[in-house]
Amino acid sequence: MSRSTGALSPISAPTLEQLTALVFELASQLHTERAHRIALECALEAAGVIAVEAAERIASESHVRAKALAGLDRAMAGVMRVMTEDPDPRTPLRTQHINTP
Repeated sequence: MSRSTGALSPISAPTLEQLTALVFELASQLHTERAHRIALECALEAAGVIAVEAAERIASESHVRAKALAGLDRAMAGVMRVMTEDPDPRTPLRTQHINTP
């Protein structure tokens, strides 16, 4: 349903605070993941476990892509949590609210 028909969207327009939190969360995740990847690649190369170009070659394999997509799904769930959080701190946490009988 679209807004032009008068129906409500399940996700309301994000506030500036939510967008700012999202940008910082994404930047933090990107930096952390990149640093871990680079450290791991360097350690494996230094130990002679893999050749310099091996990491790029392995990254194209289907089981590696599947694992990466699963990680992306988890990360996007966190991003969507930031986008849909209620700005009212008195609101119960989403998991508490869902799991309460």
